[in-house]
Amino acid sequence: MLILALNPGSTSTRVALFACRAAEEAAPGAAAACEPVLSEEIQHPKADLARFATIAEQKDFRLAAIRAALAACPDAQGGLAAVVGRGGLLRPIPGGVYTINQTMLDDLSAERYGAHPCNLGAPLALELSAEHGCPAFIVDPPVTDELDEAARLTGLPEIRRRSVFHALSQRGAARAAARSLGLGYERAGFIVAHLGGGISIGAHLRGRVVEVLNALDGEGPFSPERSGRLPVLPVLKMLECGETDVAALTRRILTQGGFFAHLGSNDLREIEARIDAGEERAALVYEAFVRAVARDVASLAPLFAAQIAPQAARPSGGEAARRGLDLNAIVVTGGMARSARLVADLSARLAFLAPLIPVTGLEEMHALADGARLALTGLIPTLNY
Repeated sequence: MLILALNPGSTSTRVALFACRAAEEAAPGAAAACEPVLSEEIQHPKADLARFATIAEQKDFRLAAIRAALAACPDAQGGLAAVVGRGGLLRPIPGGVYTINQTMLDDLSAERYGAHPCNLGAPLALELSAEHGCPAFIVDPPVTDELDEAARLTGLPEIRRRSVFHALSQRGAARAAARSLGLGYERAGFIVAHLGGGISIGAHLRGRVVEVLNALDGEGPFSPERSGRLPVLPVLKMLECGETDVAALTRRILTQGGFFAHLGSNDLREIEARIDAGEERAALVYEAFVRAVARDVASLAPLFAAQIAPQAARPSGGEAARRGLDLNAIVVTGGMARSARLVADLSARLAFLAPLIPVTGLEEMHALADGARLALTGLIPTLNY
């Protein structure tokens, strides 16, 4: 069966068509049940997107580009079993596969819970599914929320933590890592770090994401363009002294921080080249980054303590097992997981906890398609928003 996956981003729309086996969930160690027959990243020049006042207004523009990509692919001329879009900013909901309905579309178009190009995933999927007479889904939206009450509390009762992270990327990578280890995701333990323009780190225990370092609210390490965690009092001082205002500081924290603020570039490949050329400042900032990522990954390890964790499958060996941790591996995914230098440096710092597994490629798109496949074959339930 053919499943079309759509992933709208800030300046591109990723389109992938998968041929999926309508079979039982792939056994541990087996190959993926969905294989791509089309994979294209459609670039949208900023000048084209600037013509639209809102993200919702970009729908028809992106839809035309998707149709053109499909028309050029002979494999896309057959019937589709489903269309699946990247989930958008909705109210907090558990992870899973959701049927797209009008309530969801209304929340996305009104930007009730935030504005982001991923809000176009559901409306694009629904329109194309109507043309092909097949169901439309979203899978593991970024607002996936499986935290317990203790994870939400902070030192001020009126400020509560929320679950916003790269849910689709993290869960897709964790499933791929579980498969490579011959484990079922629902019985394994992973710390997963999505390392891209934004960074989020999650504790995946027995199929649930029980803790996250929220990429959007300023938690966790700095990234290529986000500031990450900052000391609170100096930030308040900047505002009090009039050095900046809330809107400008928010922009800087989310889009002009991290590598970009320190080095004028958000491209890790360029920064590595500068390190190789002997630039001391680039080497220093990179070292601070690696330390920060490793520190925040390690901070989630206590959640896997065997004496307090649910009865997940125990690791069969290795340092984690010897230390009494229900932690099978540390997984890194996202664009920076392609860096051999970064993977090696993180592995060296985290080997005392668990082996590190990089997962690269089309894992987000695979995760979308595989979620739809599992729902179509009845292996997991479809949920209503």
